[in-house]
Amino acid sequence: MAQATAGDKVRVHYTGTLGDGSEFDSSAGRDPLEFTVGEGSVIRGFDDAVLGMNPGDSKTVTIPADEAYGPRDDARIHRVERSVIPEEIELQVGRELMASDPGGNVVRLRVLEVEEAAVVLDGNHPLAGQDLTFEIELVEIV
Repeated sequence: MAQATAGDKVRVHYTGTLGDGSEFDSSAGRDPLEFTVGEGSVIRGFDDAVLGMNPGDSKTVTIPADEAYGPRDDARIHRVERSVIPEEIELQVGRELMASDPGGNVVRLRVLEVEEAAVVLDGNHPLAGQDLTFEIELVEIV
């Protein structure tokens, strides 16, 4: 039976949980996730976990934060004047905003605090700093 190797297009079902057991994502009820192993389209630890699996195999892996979304970085939390955000944008804690950095790259920011004159925005990925556990089933090598 063929094992998944770098460059293979694979389809997997998965469920992702945090250290407290809460589920943050799952393919249950959806089509399997399809990606090319080693291409970098999924987090490194997930990619590495699929290597060597055979279709029909299942495994549970815990991916340290460094191999997932990295550590939380306080330097990515910014307090900005409310006036720099267009008035038509409704600001509420937890809302995600899209912005451009000085290099023109699109960045996602999550609203942490809303004050009258300022807003605190977090540029960290919501799962940064957390170890992630995945139950993975290799459905097929395409």
